Amino acid sequence: MLCQAAMAQTEMSVTDCMRYAVEHNHDVRISQLTQDSRLADRTAAIGAFMPAVNGQIGAQYNFGRAIDPETNTYTNVNTFYNGYTVSASLPVFDGFQRLNQLRAAKAAIEMGRSQIQAQQDELALQVFEAYCNVLYYKGTCAMAEEKQQADSLTLRQTQVMCEVGQKSEADVAQLEAQLAADEYEISRQESALSTAWLTLKQLMGWSLSPDPSPEGKGHELRLKPIDISDLQTEGVSTPLPFRGGVGGEAVGAEAVAIHNVAVSRHQLNVSRGALFPSLSVGAGVNTTYNKMLHSPTTAFHEQMKNNRGEYVYATLSIPLFNRLQAITNIRKQRNNLRIAEEQLAQKRDELAKLQLQAANDCDGYEKQTRQMQHKVTADSLAYQLTLRKYEEGLSSGIDVQTTSATLLQSKAQLLQCRLMWALKQKLVNYYKGFPIL
Repeated sequence: MLCQAAMAQTEMSVTDCMRYAVEHNHDVRISQLTQDSRLADRTAAIGAFMPAVNGQIGAQYNFGRAIDPETNTYTNVNTFYNGYTVSASLPVFDGFQRLNQLRAAKAAIEMGRSQIQAQQDELALQVFEAYCNVLYYKGTCAMAEEKQQADSLTLRQTQVMCEVGQKSEADVAQLEAQLAADEYEISRQESALSTAWLTLKQLMGWSLSPDPSPEGKGHELRLKPIDISDLQTEGVSTPLPFRGGVGGEAVGAEAVAIHNVAVSRHQLNVSRGALFPSLSVGAGVNTTYNKMLHSPTTAFHEQMKNNRGEYVYATLSIPLFNRLQAITNIRKQRNNLRIAEEQLAQKRDELAKLQLQAANDCDGYEKQTRQMQHKVTADSLAYQLTLRKYEEGLSSGIDVQTTSATLLQSKAQLLQCRLMWALKQKLVNYYKGFPIL
């Protein structure tokens, strides 16, 4: 609770939000529990190489006509029979089915790790995008409020100028309408910002409760701005070489497909092992105790010693015909392997396309950012000049509104280009092999 309270009262960077989401997201936790089940499957596969040891105790009470276990003749005397058995068995050869099952279990664990990593990477990128959306709408809200303040000041100046006869009532009415439009725009942007906040908190696993207390964390999440220059050198200092359309290390989705191929190949070998004979050996010890009721009987410990027997055995099982089940399983597993190989090839093609697209988008948004910076500077100058002309009576209120709206739109586009540039740079680094976190 103290950690949550401290987190709730401090600003969080985009990296902090991504890490928090990876640690608290429900889907990631479910995947981690599923991975634990895969570890249990590996333990079971290792246990299959160990001998199975069984103990058995049986008791039997005979009354009426029965067979005397000592003389093997019929008797009418009530008897009590007690048997003890300890046995061990070990499969020696089973067509390498156990070995391939162990290999498949290990490959499944690696696939699970890749799935968790891919899920964490995808979640981190979604949080990054949601983080950018929050910053964007925070910026547009601030721009809308700034425009409202400027239009409010212009309205007051126009009202004063109208009183002295320099402006008409139409100019005042026009600015009042513009001010109402500004208030509507502020409400619209605030609504969009609220939706962006909800999306970010949901992805992070942050409480959506409106409780402002540290336990509730409802409205205590504060964000830091994104510095694009930091993203360009994030991770290792030297980019990793490209391989197969993706970075030097397999991207999460590709790694999952690679391990899926390995699992399918081992499962195919398991199904093929069913065609081979299987050999198992075993040994055991048993003893019995018999008692004729109402008759003198040898002592328990003497019977346990005298009736004790040991045995060993070997069993060779040769599959002759199992209603084509083995052939059917081999065919299915072979198809599963081919499907996994096709999925791997498809995933690599998709990642190669996404990599090139991310690089092109990154270059495009970088150019657009520089262009929009010049446009904002020019639109700001045009607005100031138009406002000065309006104050001197050389331009109309429509000109002021037009230049003001153009400036607001340019600022919003510049903010969007900067944030999208940051997001695409993150994707480019990811496909080159840089870690997300």
